[in-house]
Amino acid sequence: MEAVLLIPNLVKLLMRLMRDPRVPIRRKVLVGAVIVYVVSPIDLIPDFIVGFGKLDDIVVLSVAINHLMAGAEATIVEEHWDGSVDSLDLVLSVFRWGAEIVPGLDKVLPE
Repeated sequence: MEAVLLIPNLVKLLMRLMRDPRVPIRRKVLVGAVIVYVVSPIDLIPDFIVGFGKLDDIVVLSVAINHLMAGAEATIVEEHWDGSVDSLDLVLSVFRWGAEIVPGLDKVLPE
């Protein structure tokens, strides 16, 4: 339940990072491409498969958000976060975990 309450702050953080000129444009483009993928009807795993249909969307989105936040300095992320430091740590750890599901992806993504 606590994680659900973080969603508004997370959305604001992502919007602010996407508009911040200090965050590299390549990382913003990746997030934009992933958002297009998530809303697209074409998926690696079809959404109608119960239990796994949204898994690819969640993993890909998690990787992109982690990549975006990793590209910004910690002070920039903290500057744009409206919640507590503990809640930001929780959010960052969840996205890091999601990105770690796909091993070796950090070597594929552009800097």
